Amino acid sequence: MVNEVENQPPHQVVIVGGGFGGLYTAKALNSDNINVTLIDKRNFHLFQPLLYQVATGTLSPADISSPLRSVLSKSKNTKVLLGEVYDIDPQAQKVLMGSEAIPYDTLIIATGAKHSYFGKDDWETFAPGLKTVEDAIEMRRRIFMAFEAAEKETDPQLRRAWLTFVVVGGGPTGVELAGAIAELAYHTMKEDFRNIDTTEAQVLLLEGLDRLLPPFAAELSLQAEASLQNLGVTVQTKTLVTNIEDDIVTIKQDDEVTQIHAKTVLWAAGVKASPLGKVLAQRTNVECDRAGRVIVEPDLSIKDYPNIFVIGDLAHFAHQNGKPLPGVAPVAMQQGEYVASLVKQRLQGKTVPRFYYVDRGSLAVIGQNSAVVDLGFMKLTGFVAWLVWLLIHIYFLIEFDNKLVVMIQWGWNYFTRKRGARLITGKEAIGYYAASTNKQMINV
Repeated sequence: MVNEVENQPPHQVVIVGGGFGGLYTAKALNSDNINVTLIDKRNFHLFQPLLYQVATGTLSPADISSPLRSVLSKSKNTKVLLGEVYDIDPQAQKVLMGSEAIPYDTLIIATGAKHSYFGKDDWETFAPGLKTVEDAIEMRRRIFMAFEAAEKETDPQLRRAWLTFVVVGGGPTGVELAGAIAELAYHTMKEDFRNIDTTEAQVLLLEGLDRLLPPFAAELSLQAEASLQNLGVTVQTKTLVTNIEDDIVTIKQDDEVTQIHAKTVLWAAGVKASPLGKVLAQRTNVECDRAGRVIVEPDLSIKDYPNIFVIGDLAHFAHQNGKPLPGVAPVAMQQGEYVASLVKQRLQGKTVPRFYYVDRGSLAVIGQNSAVVDLGFMKLTGFVAWLVWLLIHIYFLIEFDNKLVVMIQWGWNYFTRKRGARLITGKEAIGYYAASTNKQMINV
């Protein structure tokens, strides 16, 4: 007698988003009785924790990117579609992508988040964030163009503005960006220019709270600040940015208002959920928090829709300790694996316990030979922490060739302090200098 389960059609799972959450879900759903469709507007998975190294010329975008089709090529039950989901029909159980309506039995949304300017979206023109490859390339262009422009500048005041770099936000991204820029100015490029001394550059890191790296233990925050200062970074805590316009950053410290003249301002201060969270709220009446994250149930589904799950940065999961889980890669990975297990168990008529995040620690690199690592049971700083940071990031890179290339590149950079990806790209590269200095370009 043929088993009744074997006669059932494959369960259709649609995953929207190929980041850590979506990719880990798809890899864990490699099962004969499940068909998986992964939809992403990019054809690659991006290892976001190392984006700042693209922005500062250590790595190239391809070093931290993996084609989704390649990663999932051995998952024969999975197909990848390039496109953007713009709407959801939960009653008909379909997602809408362009002119296509793709049916699902289970829907998993993992579209992540983007940078937030807290209602001041016009600041994005002056202070790019760091969430995509394009963001990193734009940051890289601005950083290295600043040194090139300073080399040409004869006005001391304008030259000083070109050599002033302001990083807004003292979380891991801001700390890592500020440290990398300081290493560029004070070590990597100090012999490369003739008209300027790059060691005269000023790198400012601004944080609104009373210490850097707020999620970390207080002693690690202090160590990170000390390490940054040793690199030459000027750290200003309890500092609020009140305006960014043209080349001027206005800050407020207590009741004192100050203006900083800087040609390069980089944003690492906040995130907001992807627009698909708002769409989901409109279609299902699910609640969202102030950042636009979808409030999920203990099993990561949404209220009244047990077959729709939200994971990763888009999810507001506060069932563990009353606070939402942080928007970091390990959370998305564990949530993806959990939802995959839940789907498979449901098909077998079984149930699984609620999701529980296992926090294995936090880490941030400050510069070469310096990092802070909080493993819960152990706190590390300095060279040992830096080695741990290296090994963990190598381990979590998706493909072997990425691991190999990044290891070789890091080894070469360590001994030579050279950064081979210091490229200024884009048709506007030269025009950017002209526009910023209000000089006319002469075509020859």
